Amino acid sequence: EVRLVESGGGLVQPGGSLRLSCLVSGVTLNEYSIGWVHQAPGKGLEWISAISWNGLNTNYVDSVKGRFTISRDDAKNTVYLQMNSLKAEDAGVYYCGARRAAMGWVVAPDASDFSGWGQGTQVTVSS
Repeated sequence: EVRLVESGGGLVQPGGSLRLSCLVSGVTLNEYSIGWVHQAPGKGLEWISAISWNGLNTNYVDSVKGRFTISRDDAKNTVYLQMNSLKAEDAGVYYCGARRAAMGWVVAPDASDFSGWGQGTQVTVSS
């Protein structure tokens, strides 16, 4: 059973940076694609970014392209989301989810393409 634990959130000023981490356990990480989703206050889950099981494919929602970078370190069982140039609309809770490699890579996913969400990590963007 896949278990995911998000961390790295916090309070940052507009224009600042944060690096979120998703620690994966219970499975072999290189058998899973990992995706990040964002939940703004009072809204549903919005898919943000994903990285394939082999690290060769990444994708991003248009609103974060050029600002966010997803990466993975299988030796540490961790997937990262580097967030730069943060904006007020980036605030909310961020969750990571997993998708088995056998299910294939989705070019334009949404939150429902991933599962096993952790407890999330809160990001606050405020001056």
